[in-house]
Amino acid sequence: MKIGIRRRKSHKDIAPDEIFIDSHNLPQFDTQQFEGRLERPISRITLSVVVAFFILVLITFGSKVWALQIKDGDMYRERSENNRLRHTPIFAARGVIYDRNGIELAWNAPSDDPDIALRKYKGDPGLAHVVGYVQYPSKDSAGFYYREDFEGADGVEKYFNANLQGANGIKLVEVDARGKIQSQNTMQPPKEGANLNLSIDSRIQSEMYRAIKHISQQVGFAGGAAVMMDVTNGEIIAMTSYPEYDSEVMSAKTDTAKVKSYLTSPDKPFLDRAVDGLYTPGSIVKPYMALAALNEKIVPASQKILSTGSIAVQNQYYPDLQTIFKDWKAHGYVDMRQAIAVSSDVYFYEVGGGYKDLKGLGIARIEKYMKQFGFGERIEDSFFSGAAGTVPNPEWKKEHFDGEAWNLGNTYHTSIGQYGFQTSPIQIVRALAAVVNDGLLRDPSIIKGEAGPVVRQIEIPADYFTVIKEGMRLGVQQGTGTSLNVPYVEVASKSGTAELGASKDKVNSWMTGYFPYKTPRYVFAVLMEKGSVHNLIGAGAAMREVLDWMNINTPEYFK
Repeated sequence: MKIGIRRRKSHKDIAPDEIFIDSHNLPQFDTQQFEGRLERPISRITLSVVVAFFILVLITFGSKVWALQIKDGDMYRERSENNRLRHTPIFAARGVIYDRNGIELAWNAPSDDPDIALRKYKGDPGLAHVVGYVQYPSKDSAGFYYREDFEGADGVEKYFNANLQGANGIKLVEVDARGKIQSQNTMQPPKEGANLNLSIDSRIQSEMYRAIKHISQQVGFAGGAAVMMDVTNGEIIAMTSYPEYDSEVMSAKTDTAKVKSYLTSPDKPFLDRAVDGLYTPGSIVKPYMALAALNEKIVPASQKILSTGSIAVQNQYYPDLQTIFKDWKAHGYVDMRQAIAVSSDVYFYEVGGGYKDLKGLGIARIEKYMKQFGFGERIEDSFFSGAAGTVPNPEWKKEHFDGEAWNLGNTYHTSIGQYGFQTSPIQIVRALAAVVNDGLLRDPSIIKGEAGPVVRQIEIPADYFTVIKEGMRLGVQQGTGTSLNVPYVEVASKSGTAELGASKDKVNSWMTGYFPYKTPRYVFAVLMEKGSVHNLIGAGAAMREVLDWMNINTPEYFK
């Protein structure tokens, strides 16, 4: 019997390639959509890379969480607390600035910003350069203050900034995640700034400004300045400079057009001409030349010198030539008092540089005495520390004129306040106060009740100072200062007209002096800058306007 054996039929898998071996007969595949492509399993290498990547990410985030929570947790907790609790400044009230009569010159007023007060200024003219202006605290775009103090930018506001600004307080403000205030509390209260009582009389100062502006506009001066000082203590009663800026405009800076006009103006409204301006003085230096001549026994006060309108000096290089030095007028024979009164150039040429048998001071002694009266030096450590100025000498000439040697003509011109001589109005009133005080040179003061420090006692006999004072009084009575010969107060003065440039078609006009003559209390200096040489009015006319106004409005200064 045969046992049947069923044979297992073996089956062979059909390869995909065999199925699609004739795929070119099928409709055309869109290969951009992956038609006709076979799916293949992800390889072990790819899976390993993906797993490794996720492990790396996990490790990175884990280490960062560890750093945030454990390693630097305290630091970030504190930072978070600070973000929630903001320390905001409470701005201290800035000190008020008053004049000597208690009139407010600068004060604080409410503003749209509850944190910051507005700085307001008295609107009268002539005060800007003394009072100055401020820079306000400033915020960044996030609302945080990067400048937390009012900062004085000019004048008293700048020089006495530490006194005026006080000390800001601190306010703790709690905010939510959106920055909204939840609560606030004062941690440290602010300390108000100190008030200042200046020595200036704002009424007289504004009138001085008006007078200078009026004369400048009337006859064409470029600007001007004036100073009045109490000789008993150095207090400045008035000090102004024309033109000027507006203190409120410069503090707020909202009127950008006006600010730009100040910055670009050729008239230099930011220049304080009273302190920082340097000008050729001309004949106003003659009283100091006279004192030097008396003290050095060059001439006695009574000796007369002839002025025919000029002197001629032999040219040292060309025997056939003479150099002519002109006077502004032929004065005839004049002694020292008369020479000061009529401002004789020839007289001071001769006592300064010598002529024929008269041996003059010479430039070394001229420089010595000018510096004793404060010319050519800064007023150190002071609100009035402006430019030093220049008393020309041989070394100065060599430096500025390619090594040229000094000659007699340079001495002559220096003797009448020309050549390279430069000074400021504040230096003039300080020097003139020393004449009035018989040689006591004192620095000025801007604070009421605070006397200016004594610099030195100039060792010249009091009788010589008397000669100078008598000459200045004679100048008002019958000389170059007759515009100040007023009936209500006795004034002594010395005028000056300083020629400018090679063409000499422009001049600085000066009027200096003091009053009352018999009991001197106040010295003054008025400068009118760069006007026409043909002007018949100048600094004397401006000072006359001031005196007339004072006679009506502030007659107490004449007593």
